[in-house]
Amino acid sequence: MSDNTPAALDHAILPGVALGYAPIIDRQRAVAGTRLTLIPLRADAKVDQAELLGALAAVWPRGGELLNPQGEALLGALINEPPAEPTQIEMPAFIAADAANAAPLAALKAAGHRGVLKGLPQSPLPAEVAALFRQVVLEPGQAAPAGVPVLHAGVRGVEAIAASFGAGASAVIGWPMDGPYEASPGTGKTEMAADLQVIVELMSRLDQGEDVERLEQTLKRDPSLAFKLLRYLNSAAFGLPVEVSSFRHAIMLLGYARMKRWLALLLTTASNDHSMRPIMYGALRRGLLMEEFAQGMSEREQRDEMFICGLFSLLDHMLKAPFEKLLQSIPVPERVRQALVEGSGPYQPYLDLVRAIEAESVFDYRERAEALMLGAGEINACLMRALHKAAQLE
Repeated sequence: MSDNTPAALDHAILPGVALGYAPIIDRQRAVAGTRLTLIPLRADAKVDQAELLGALAAVWPRGGELLNPQGEALLGALINEPPAEPTQIEMPAFIAADAANAAPLAALKAAGHRGVLKGLPQSPLPAEVAALFRQVVLEPGQAAPAGVPVLHAGVRGVEAIAASFGAGASAVIGWPMDGPYEASPGTGKTEMAADLQVIVELMSRLDQGEDVERLEQTLKRDPSLAFKLLRYLNSAAFGLPVEVSSFRHAIMLLGYARMKRWLALLLTTASNDHSMRPIMYGALRRGLLMEEFAQGMSEREQRDEMFICGLFSLLDHMLKAPFEKLLQSIPVPERVRQALVEGSGPYQPYLDLVRAIEAESVFDYRERAEALMLGAGEINACLMRALHKAAQLE
């Protein structure tokens, strides 16, 4: 994939901060936004405010996503010098209740920004401060005043998400997957949807090197898939110098190996099951982030494999079957199979780092980054580029 990312993301950024992210999932299981968490790696970590705002503007030029800065220094910098575009900023109740912050918080409201209150204040906020906040973030099990929309944070697993919505949450911040997929007792055989079967068949035919005519005949069985594939290939994130007009044209430009990665992307975004939307959101970003980590690798093949590894790492949750079974019918490179089935091989440490970023776990983040000899600034630039490209593809 060519790099069409803004200049603000073309070098290491924010070396003193660990970035994490999670989807904001509404009651219809649609992804309503992304929460980006900024965690100082040291209490005295200095943040270049201009660099931070430039990076955020590059990823979300229209604003509207949720920023979750941790630590008073980082939060204070964002309160006093916020992004140019209207943005949601999450802040603890004790910060909102501090009289010293009343004027800058009122200024945020006047500039069109919104606040999301983390926790509940011990006493009512002044009216000019309270006007900034329209939602409150709580841990599952905490109660909120009547009429205040509640977001539950740190929710992991399908059952936990359902429980939060059952308790009245308007949205949750977290992930529907919690570890590898495990079938419930009594779960019957799950048939793969017909459109997904076409993609798997195409991947197998590409793997076997069949001629373009036969590949086209397979794709014609589902015109909607052909349309989606061409839409991906012509997206800004892909960056081809000419518009792709047909599957045959795409093969001529890309070759079989690179076409497999785009069929892999199609496989993980083609489900019509609405409950899978947060999983598809996660899979796309995993694939793009793994690919960013691989940019320094010498072989193009490794970069494509890293993309597929991240992309397929949630396929067990999408297709509701363990990887041992799934990868019997879906062709993947051996190094990808090692990571997904055995939890080993050269790509596994990168996948572990991706999971640490999703979990916003600083301890795991440090450990995984050190094992790969990657600095936080480098990891952050990769993550922001991946989020930028994901937004272009969706």
